Amino acid sequence: MIAQIQGKLIEKNPTDLVIDCQGVGYFIQISLHTFSKLPESDHIKVYIHQVFREDGQFLFGFADKVERELFRHLISVSGIGAGIARTMLSSLDPRSIIQALVNGDVATIQSIKGIGSKTAQRAVIELKEKMLKLYDLEQELPVLNNTNKDEALSALEVLGFNKKLAEKVVDKLLREQPESTVENIIKYALKNL
Repeated sequence: MIAQIQGKLIEKNPTDLVIDCQGVGYFIQISLHTFSKLPESDHIKVYIHQVFREDGQFLFGFADKVERELFRHLISVSGIGAGIARTMLSSLDPRSIIQALVNGDVATIQSIKGIGSKTAQRAVIELKEKMLKLYDLEQELPVLNNTNKDEALSALEVLGFNKKLAEKVVDKLLREQPESTVENIIKYALKNL
């Protein structure tokens, strides 16, 4: 199973890209969200989900692990295949999809092309609890893709703090002050752990 591909960007389109990795060009399908997040450099890394079907093997690429994880949860719902999941991630950013699932917002999910009312309801029923547990939510969305958060959590873990407890404290701060620096996050966590 391919987990990530890193190499030279050969071709970039809103729905797909080609990455040359040691002489092999990989055709990777992407969402508009990933397209907007890709760096302008020639050398990139994307996280991969590989799909095997009778008619071929397909690579779906993501700018970050959060989007890939959400994609995997979405395709676990009956009626949502890889194509529909990619459309969902192109229509709404991952944060909005997670928020809609957590809040039981069937209308937002149903507003995505290719999603009917039954599929939207099924997605909310099947994924609401998973999203709450996965992101340790209390009907509130955490700050996603925050490098400062990741660096602060790594530092706190090195200092011997429990990662789960530290993450709860850091998430609380970042919901109130999303632009906090690594230093401020660590100081806040040290006071509240």
